[in-house]
Amino acid sequence: MSVDEQIFNLKALGLQINDESYAKSVLNDISYFRLIKAYGLSLKNKNSAYDGTVTFEQIVELYLFNANFRQVLFAEIEQIEVNLRCRIANHFSCKYGVLGYEDPDNFLNADYHKEFLNSIQDEIARNSKAPFVKNFQENYTDGKIPFYALIELFSFGTLSKFYKNMKSADKKAVAVHYGTGYTYLESWFEHLAFVRNICAHYGRLYNMNFPKTPTMYKQYTEQGIGNIRVFASLICMKHLLPNDKHWIIFIDKISLLFEKYSNVKIELMGFPENWEEILSLSYQSI
Repeated sequence: MSVDEQIFNLKALGLQINDESYAKSVLNDISYFRLIKAYGLSLKNKNSAYDGTVTFEQIVELYLFNANFRQVLFAEIEQIEVNLRCRIANHFSCKYGVLGYEDPDNFLNADYHKEFLNSIQDEIARNSKAPFVKNFQENYTDGKIPFYALIELFSFGTLSKFYKNMKSADKKAVAVHYGTGYTYLESWFEHLAFVRNICAHYGRLYNMNFPKTPTMYKQYTEQGIGNIRVFASLICMKHLLPNDKHWIIFIDKISLLFEKYSNVKIELMGFPENWEEILSLSYQSI
Protein backbone atom coordinates (compact mmCIF):
# COMPACT_ATOMS: atom_id res chain seq x y z
CA MET A 1 0.00 0.00 0.00
CA SER A 2 1.04 3.59 -0.60
CA VAL A 3 1.11 5.87 2.45
CA ASP A 4 -2.25 7.33 1.43
CA GLU A 5 -3.66 3.82 1.18
CA GLN A 6 -2.19 2.95 4.59
CA ILE A 7 -4.01 5.90 6.13
CA PHE A 8 -7.25 4.94 4.39
CA ASN A 9 -6.87 1.38 5.69
CA LEU A 10 -6.24 2.53 9.26
CA LYS A 11 -9.34 4.72 9.23
CA ALA A 12 -11.36 1.79 7.87
CA LEU A 13 -10.10 -0.26 10.83
CA GLY A 14 -11.54 2.34 13.23
CA LEU A 15 -8.32 4.17 14.12
CA GLN A 16 -8.83 7.89 14.76
CA ILE A 17 -6.59 10.01 12.54
CA ASN A 18 -7.25 13.67 13.28
CA ASP A 19 -4.33 15.07 11.31
CA GLU A 20 -3.70 13.20 8.07
CA SER A 21 -0.70 15.37 7.19
CA TYR A 22 0.96 14.42 10.47
CA ALA A 23 0.12 10.74 9.95
CA LYS A 24 1.53 10.86 6.42
CA SER A 25 4.72 12.48 7.69
CA VAL A 26 5.16 9.79 10.35
CA LEU A 27 4.46 6.91 7.97
CA ASN A 28 7.06 8.31 5.57
CA ASP A 29 9.63 8.14 8.39
CA ILE A 30 8.57 4.93 10.19
CA SER A 31 7.28 1.93 8.29
CA TYR A 32 3.68 0.82 8.72
CA PHE A 33 4.88 -2.61 9.83
CA ARG A 34 7.32 -1.24 12.45
CA LEU A 35 4.83 1.25 13.84
CA ILE A 36 1.27 -0.05 13.48
CA LYS A 37 1.81 -3.80 13.54
CA ALA A 38 4.10 -3.61 16.57
CA TYR A 39 2.55 -0.91 18.73
CA GLY A 40 -1.11 -1.16 17.80
CA LEU A 41 -1.29 -4.72 19.16
CA SER A 42 -2.12 -3.73 22.71
CA LEU A 43 -4.80 -1.24 21.62
CA LYS A 44 -7.20 -3.67 19.94
CA ASN A 45 -8.28 -7.27 20.13
CA LYS A 46 -6.49 -9.77 17.91
CA ASN A 47 -7.68 -9.75 14.28
CA SER A 48 -10.27 -7.07 15.02
CA ALA A 49 -10.79 -3.38 14.37
CA TYR A 50 -10.07 -0.56 16.79
CA ASP A 51 -13.00 0.47 18.98
CA GLY A 52 -13.10 4.04 17.64
CA THR A 53 -11.44 5.65 20.66
CA VAL A 54 -7.82 4.81 19.81
CA THR A 55 -5.85 7.54 18.05
CA PHE A 56 -2.90 7.45 15.69
CA GLU A 57 -1.05 9.67 18.17
CA GLN A 58 -1.39 7.03 20.89
CA ILE A 59 0.41 4.49 18.74
CA VAL A 60 3.15 7.00 17.92
CA GLU A 61 3.52 7.72 21.64
CA LEU A 62 4.11 4.03 22.39
CA TYR A 63 6.71 3.92 19.63
CA LEU A 64 8.51 6.98 21.00
CA PHE A 65 8.41 5.61 24.53
CA ASN A 66 9.93 2.34 23.39
CA ALA A 67 12.70 4.19 21.51
CA ASN A 68 13.62 6.25 24.58
CA PHE A 69 13.30 3.36 27.01
CA ARG A 70 15.48 1.21 24.76
CA GLN A 71 18.23 3.84 24.73
CA VAL A 72 18.22 4.15 28.52
CA LEU A 73 18.37 0.37 28.90
CA PHE A 74 21.09 -0.10 26.30
CA ALA A 75 23.50 2.20 28.13
CA GLU A 76 23.22 0.13 31.31
CA ILE A 77 23.60 -3.19 29.48
CA GLU A 78 26.76 -1.81 27.89
CA GLN A 79 28.21 -1.19 31.34
CA ILE A 80 27.38 -4.78 32.36
CA GLU A 81 28.92 -6.17 29.18
CA VAL A 82 32.18 -4.23 29.61
CA ASN A 83 32.44 -5.30 33.24
CA LEU A 84 31.84 -8.96 32.38
CA ARG A 85 34.56 -8.87 29.72
CA CYS A 86 36.97 -7.55 32.32
CA ARG A 87 36.05 -10.14 34.97
CA ILE A 88 36.31 -13.08 32.58
CA ALA A 89 39.51 -11.84 30.92
CA ASN A 90 41.28 -11.27 34.24
CA HIS A 91 40.30 -14.61 35.73
CA PHE A 92 40.80 -16.78 32.67
CA SER A 93 44.11 -15.20 31.58
CA CYS A 94 45.63 -15.44 35.06
CA LYS A 95 44.57 -19.06 35.56
CA TYR A 96 45.22 -20.54 32.11
CA GLY A 97 47.57 -18.06 30.46
CA VAL A 98 46.88 -15.60 27.69
CA LEU A 99 46.56 -18.38 25.07
CA GLY A 100 44.68 -20.76 27.36
CA TYR A 101 41.55 -20.27 25.27
CA GLU A 102 43.10 -22.57 22.63
CA ASP A 103 43.11 -25.61 24.92
CA PRO A 104 39.82 -27.57 24.99
CA ASP A 105 40.83 -29.07 28.36
CA ASN A 106 40.12 -25.67 29.92
CA PHE A 107 36.44 -25.92 29.06
CA LEU A 108 33.41 -28.10 29.75
CA ASN A 109 32.54 -29.14 26.22
CA ALA A 110 35.17 -29.76 23.53
CA ASP A 111 32.65 -29.52 20.68
CA TYR A 112 31.44 -26.10 21.82
CA HIS A 113 35.05 -25.07 22.21
CA LYS A 114 35.78 -26.07 18.60
CA GLU A 115 32.81 -24.01 17.42
CA PHE A 116 34.10 -21.09 19.48
CA LEU A 117 37.56 -21.26 17.87
CA ASN A 118 36.01 -21.31 14.39
CA SER A 119 33.75 -18.35 15.13
CA ILE A 120 36.54 -16.32 16.71
CA GLN A 121 38.72 -16.86 13.63
CA ASP A 122 35.91 -15.36 11.60
CA GLU A 123 35.83 -12.39 13.97
CA ILE A 124 39.60 -11.92 13.65
CA ALA A 125 39.30 -11.97 9.85
CA ARG A 126 36.48 -9.40 9.94
CA ASN A 127 38.56 -7.16 12.21
CA SER A 128 41.91 -7.75 10.50
CA LYS A 129 42.40 -4.02 9.91
CA ALA A 130 41.80 -3.05 13.53
CA PRO A 131 45.06 -1.56 14.91
CA PHE A 132 45.32 -3.87 17.92
CA VAL A 133 44.65 -6.98 15.80
CA LYS A 134 47.31 -5.96 13.26
CA ASN A 135 49.76 -5.21 16.07
CA PHE A 136 49.49 -8.68 17.62
CA GLN A 137 49.52 -10.48 14.29
CA GLU A 138 52.60 -8.62 13.06
CA ASN A 139 54.66 -8.35 16.25
CA TYR A 140 53.83 -11.29 18.51
CA THR A 141 54.86 -14.96 18.36
CA ASP A 142 52.87 -16.81 15.70
CA GLY A 143 50.68 -13.72 15.36
CA LYS A 144 48.36 -15.02 18.07
CA ILE A 145 46.16 -12.65 20.03
CA PRO A 146 46.23 -12.91 23.84
CA PHE A 147 42.91 -13.57 25.48
CA TYR A 148 42.71 -10.22 27.29
CA ALA A 149 42.70 -8.54 23.84
CA LEU A 150 40.81 -11.24 21.93
CA ILE A 151 37.82 -10.92 24.24
CA GLU A 152 37.21 -7.41 22.90
CA LEU A 153 36.19 -8.99 19.58
CA PHE A 154 33.45 -11.06 21.22
CA SER A 155 29.84 -10.15 20.68
CA PHE A 156 27.80 -10.21 23.89
CA GLY A 157 26.31 -13.47 22.65
CA THR A 158 29.76 -15.01 22.17
CA LEU A 159 30.77 -13.73 25.59
CA SER A 160 27.72 -15.39 27.13
CA LYS A 161 28.47 -18.69 25.36
CA PHE A 162 32.11 -18.54 26.41
CA TYR A 163 31.08 -18.13 30.04
CA LYS A 164 28.59 -20.97 29.73
CA ASN A 165 31.34 -23.33 28.52
CA MET A 166 33.80 -22.41 31.27
CA LYS A 167 34.40 -24.96 33.99
CA SER A 168 32.08 -24.69 36.99
CA ALA A 169 34.87 -23.56 39.32
CA ASP A 170 35.81 -20.78 36.91
CA LYS A 171 32.22 -19.66 36.46
CA LYS A 172 31.86 -19.60 40.23
CA ALA A 173 35.00 -17.46 40.58
CA VAL A 174 33.50 -14.87 38.21
CA ALA A 175 30.01 -15.04 39.73
CA VAL A 176 31.30 -14.32 43.24
CA HIS A 177 32.10 -10.76 42.12
CA TYR A 178 28.39 -10.25 41.53
CA GLY A 179 27.30 -11.88 44.78
CA THR A 180 25.33 -14.64 43.10
CA GLY A 181 25.57 -18.27 42.00
CA TYR A 182 26.97 -19.07 38.58
CA THR A 183 23.77 -20.76 37.40
CA TYR A 184 21.92 -17.47 37.93
CA LEU A 185 24.70 -15.44 36.33
CA GLU A 186 24.81 -17.73 33.32
CA SER A 187 21.07 -17.34 32.84
CA TRP A 188 21.13 -13.56 33.30
CA PHE A 189 23.90 -12.96 30.81
CA GLU A 190 22.26 -15.18 28.22
CA HIS A 191 19.02 -13.26 28.67
CA LEU A 192 20.65 -9.83 28.60
CA ALA A 193 22.60 -10.74 25.47
CA PHE A 194 19.23 -11.37 23.82
CA VAL A 195 17.79 -8.07 25.11
CA ARG A 196 20.95 -6.23 24.05
CA ASN A 197 20.45 -7.46 20.48
CA ILE A 198 16.87 -6.19 20.49
CA CYS A 199 18.17 -2.78 21.59
CA ALA A 200 20.96 -2.78 19.01
CA HIS A 201 18.51 -3.54 16.18
CA TYR A 202 15.90 -0.95 17.28
CA GLY A 203 13.45 -3.63 18.33
CA ARG A 204 10.42 -3.61 20.58
CA LEU A 205 10.65 -4.04 24.35
CA TYR A 206 7.15 -2.76 25.09
CA ASN A 207 4.48 -5.49 25.32
CA MET A 208 7.07 -8.10 24.38
CA ASN A 209 7.31 -11.69 25.64
CA PHE A 210 10.94 -12.81 25.61
CA PRO A 211 11.68 -16.36 24.44
CA LYS A 212 15.02 -16.25 26.28
CA THR A 213 14.05 -15.86 29.95
CA PRO A 214 16.25 -15.41 33.03
CA THR A 215 16.16 -17.54 36.16
CA MET A 216 14.66 -15.47 38.98
CA TYR A 217 15.28 -15.51 42.71
CA LYS A 218 12.50 -16.98 44.79
CA GLN A 219 12.05 -13.60 46.49
CA TYR A 220 10.73 -12.22 43.21
CA THR A 221 8.63 -15.14 42.03
CA GLU A 222 6.86 -15.18 45.41
CA GLN A 223 5.81 -11.58 44.70
CA GLY A 224 4.27 -12.66 41.41
CA ILE A 225 7.01 -11.15 39.25
CA GLY A 226 7.36 -13.08 36.00
CA ASN A 227 10.42 -13.56 33.82
CA ILE A 228 9.04 -13.14 30.29
CA ARG A 229 8.78 -9.33 30.22
CA VAL A 230 11.36 -6.58 30.34
CA PHE A 231 10.97 -5.90 34.07
CA ALA A 232 12.77 -9.21 34.63
CA SER A 233 15.68 -7.76 32.65
CA LEU A 234 15.82 -4.84 35.07
CA ILE A 235 15.84 -7.27 38.00
CA CYS A 236 18.91 -8.98 36.49
CA MET A 237 20.59 -5.64 35.91
CA LYS A 238 19.90 -4.61 39.48
CA HIS A 239 22.08 -7.47 40.71
CA LEU A 240 24.83 -6.81 38.18
CA LEU A 241 25.22 -3.06 38.62
CA PRO A 242 26.25 -1.18 41.76
CA ASN A 243 23.28 -0.10 43.88
CA ASP A 244 24.50 3.50 44.02
CA LYS A 245 23.58 6.98 42.86
CA HIS A 246 23.91 6.01 39.21
CA TRP A 247 21.37 3.19 39.62
CA ILE A 248 18.93 5.55 41.33
CA ILE A 249 19.31 7.97 38.42
CA PHE A 250 18.52 5.09 36.06
CA ILE A 251 15.32 4.34 37.99
CA ASP A 252 14.39 8.03 37.90
CA LYS A 253 14.87 8.13 34.12
CA ILE A 254 12.40 5.28 33.69
CA SER A 255 9.93 6.96 36.03
CA LEU A 256 10.16 10.18 34.01
CA LEU A 257 9.48 8.26 30.81
CA PHE A 258 6.32 6.78 32.33
CA GLU A 259 5.22 10.30 33.31
CA LYS A 260 5.96 11.71 29.86
CA TYR A 261 4.20 8.95 27.94
CA SER A 262 0.92 8.56 29.78
CA ASN A 263 -0.52 5.95 27.41
CA VAL A 264 2.11 3.42 28.40
CA LYS A 265 0.72 0.49 30.38
CA ILE A 266 3.50 -0.66 32.69
CA GLU A 267 1.85 -4.02 33.29
CA LEU A 268 2.49 -4.87 29.62
CA MET A 269 6.19 -4.69 30.49
CA GLY A 270 5.87 -6.83 33.62
CA PHE A 271 6.18 -3.87 36.00
CA PRO A 272 4.28 -4.25 39.29
CA GLU A 273 2.82 -1.18 40.97
CA ASN A 274 5.69 -1.02 43.49
CA TRP A 275 8.39 -1.42 40.83
CA GLU A 276 10.46 1.53 42.07
CA GLU A 277 10.63 0.08 45.57
CA ILE A 278 11.64 -3.35 44.24
CA LEU A 279 14.43 -1.93 42.08
CA SER A 280 15.66 0.39 44.83
CA LEU A 281 15.98 -2.24 47.56
CA SER A 282 19.32 -3.95 47.94
CA TYR A 283 19.32 -7.74 47.56
CA GLN A 284 20.07 -8.24 51.24
CA SER A 285 16.94 -6.32 52.27
CA ILE A 286 14.52 -8.28 50.07
